[in-house]
Amino acid sequence: MAEKKDYYEVLGVSKTATDDEIKKAYRKLAKKYHPDANLDNKSEAEKKFKEVNEAYEVLSDSQKRKMYDQFGTVDPQGFGGAGGPFGGGGRYYSYTSSNWDDFGDLGDIFSSFFGGGFGGQRTSARRNNGPRKGEDLNYNMDISFEESFLGVEKEITITRKEVCKTCNGTGAKPGTNPVKCTVCGGTGQVRQMQNTILGQVQTTRTCSACHGTGEVIPTPCEECHGKGTERKSRKVKVKIPAGIMDNQTVVLREQGNPGTKGGAPGDLYITVRVKSSSIYKREGNNVICNIPITITQATLGAELEIPMVDGSKEKYKIPDGTQTGTQFTIRGKGFKNLNSSSVGNFIFKVVVQTPRKLTKEQRELLTKLAQTMNEQPPIKKKGIFG
Repeated sequence: MAEKKDYYEVLGVSKTATDDEIKKAYRKLAKKYHPDANLDNKSEAEKKFKEVNEAYEVLSDSQKRKMYDQFGTVDPQGFGGAGGPFGGGGRYYSYTSSNWDDFGDLGDIFSSFFGGGFGGQRTSARRNNGPRKGEDLNYNMDISFEESFLGVEKEITITRKEVCKTCNGTGAKPGTNPVKCTVCGGTGQVRQMQNTILGQVQTTRTCSACHGTGEVIPTPCEECHGKGTERKSRKVKVKIPAGIMDNQTVVLREQGNPGTKGGAPGDLYITVRVKSSSIYKREGNNVICNIPITITQATLGAELEIPMVDGSKEKYKIPDGTQTGTQFTIRGKGFKNLNSSSVGNFIFKVVVQTPRKLTKEQRELLTKLAQTMNEQPPIKKKGIFG
């Protein structure tokens, strides 16, 4: 049965590699293992060349790569024929060690029948016993519209696990040490035979004695009760960049829970929620605002002082005869773009305010104005009885 391959490992790239990185790695390896360049060891070069091409065929295709990342190693010689467990196709996708734990014994059965063998189980055990990154933490932060525009530094209080200072994270009482689990022999996995309709198969499960760690603690630490960690409240400073949008996330690396077996701490994910403003709105990187003006300003034109989001004022001259609803733009006074050096604009719309109360003199002046413009002056109405 063909041994399953890790295509990322074949090309020497990470699972987060970009298309360009995959292509670059493929070209380098294809040149290195091309049979014409390895006449002294042609057979081995052809084998390597075939593996490189097979890996590139899958990882260079977005759909194939997505399926491969989701279901595991593509095995062209697996049980994919018409008589195989999955019906016709000539190719099947096996469950990898990364998701065996999610499928319990079903993953072990797939492993035993379809090429994972004991290698996959050893990989799972190594993963449990090796360094593991700590859990990530999430936090929601509320900021004002102005703070999202200018950027802000805030101090937040989070509750996270921290390495117990009494036992230095071992979980064992000072002067003692964890010991290898005698149930699983330190592998973290217990194997057993099961009778199925397909015959007798070997399956694995997480060891219940050590919970998959491969170690037990005879004398637990009295401070952390064998956990190796304690829950603590800590203050953390967070820099929110200018231009951040509502529901965007800021990541603080290694500010989450501690890792185990020497693994790195997890990360802290801060979701920023921007409060709405009664004055301004945001559209993309532009600031939108309504500016009230008087009838005389709209008619005669005026130099306005426009209040900016940062608290400053910007002078802007509007022409005479400006109609209500007219928009004006002050360039470069909007939000900063987080991903580039570009800056949005400040766009304001003028709204002509009609006075509700006039003095006698003001009314007479407007009446004369209306007469000079051949308008019908307003008629002063009397009461219903009089």
